[in-house]
Amino acid sequence: MNFNSINWLAVALCALVNLIIGALWFGGGRKAFFPAWRKAMGKSESYTTGGELSPAVLWPLTVLSVIVEAVFMALMVNALGSIMPGGPTLGSGTLTGFILWLGFVAPTSLTNKLFASHPKAWVIETSNHLVDFVIMGAILGAWR
Repeated sequence: MNFNSINWLAVALCALVNLIIGALWFGGGRKAFFPAWRKAMGKSESYTTGGELSPAVLWPLTVLSVIVEAVFMALMVNALGSIMPGGPTLGSGTLTGFILWLGFVAPTSLTNKLFASHPKAWVIETSNHLVDFVIMGAILGAWR
């Protein structure tokens, strides 16, 4: 792992974009997916984002998770891009994001949702992760 190969500004942008996508995806508005997700999870109409977690715990852990995700996405985009002619590119970064989502995120989260009896929530959640991973991969591949 070569942390020196990471474009830290691109990682910061990826983290910010990931948080924005999540806010739009689950924003709670009529056109966002929060009401459908809440219903699929069996939550009441009064349920709010984070449930019982304090915002002082919820947001720092969320931001930390997004940063870790972006850093390791950068490492994978660089590693997989380095074996392709021309190095990491928009296309190879996008493909890396999709491959990581398809191979790790989608099946792992599906297993969790099946055992928790929330398969409908899986579609909403994993679609959000697909968009996150593909866009982060594209940013990291394109911004050299």
